[in-house]
Amino acid sequence: MQFESLQIFCDVVRWASFSRGAQENGISQSSASQAVHQLEVRLGVRLIDRSKRPLVLTEQGKVYYEGCKELVGRYLELENRVKVLSDERKVTGTVGVASIYSVGLLHMSQYVKTFGERHPEASVRLEYLHPTRVVERVIAGGAELGLISYPRKWPELTVIPWREEPMVLVVSPTHRFARRKTVDVRELDGEALVAFDAELSIRKAIDRALRHHEITVDVVLEFDNIENIKRAVEISAGAAILPEPSVAKEVRAGSLIALGIDGQEAKHRLTRPLAIIHRRHDKLDLTASRFLDLLTGSDAVPAEPGASADRRLAAASPS
Repeated sequence: MQFESLQIFCDVVRWASFSRGAQENGISQSSASQAVHQLEVRLGVRLIDRSKRPLVLTEQGKVYYEGCKELVGRYLELENRVKVLSDERKVTGTVGVASIYSVGLLHMSQYVKTFGERHPEASVRLEYLHPTRVVERVIAGGAELGLISYPRKWPELTVIPWREEPMVLVVSPTHRFARRKTVDVRELDGEALVAFDAELSIRKAIDRALRHHEITVDVVLEFDNIENIKRAVEISAGAAILPEPSVAKEVRAGSLIALGIDGQEAKHRLTRPLAIIHRRHDKLDLTASRFLDLLTGSDAVPAEPGASADRRLAAASPS
């Protein structure tokens, strides 16, 4: 039985798709299906129920996958460690990273580029997901690292604080505040606001801060992602409170204006915390460890060209 067949099986299960599993291994879909079929013949059991979409593991398949996943992971880590014995700087393999959309779309490209320059034989597989799916993906082992906002405690996960991003008031160039650099928090009372959906952590945090400052706003639209909120603000549907880095591109292009929010109490200041998560009881392999070092290191990634040092932003994005 070849190791490659076990790896193909694990990738097919991880993606719940023969085509995606085949793509991960650089083979055809029929070859991936045949590799799994040969495993089933050898074991004398059916591992995957092919009649359902997405694919579903049988009871025997679940047991086999849990064992194979650990076996494949340990073997790949062993290979990596043997390969780098002659060159400690040499890192190979792929690290899976699940990120909330806004962190991933802009800022992560800089990390991926830097990682590729430092480790040419390694790569990063990025997935952009809803916050709850990021956590689920890491817990299930589909990604080694996750990037989330407003972290909490999970028994299965290690949470590493990453960044604290200030919130700003975002308006269109035609808004009455557009020529200003800051606005007092009390001036938001009665303001028409384009907001996040009520069940999202970022919305709850904004609502708590506004309530503490005795501010009542008029929520005119609600969305579950920052991109839609930004588009609504651009057409003057209302203002929005967003993490500062998430509007860097639009501010530089002049399609949005970002204002600092003054008059906030320190303990109730509008900020968005970001964190990195990974499975608590799994040792990160060398590639994942090096990427984590890059994310958390002081020399991580240079600022994106055009990002200024004042209130006009750095480079990232949230969810």
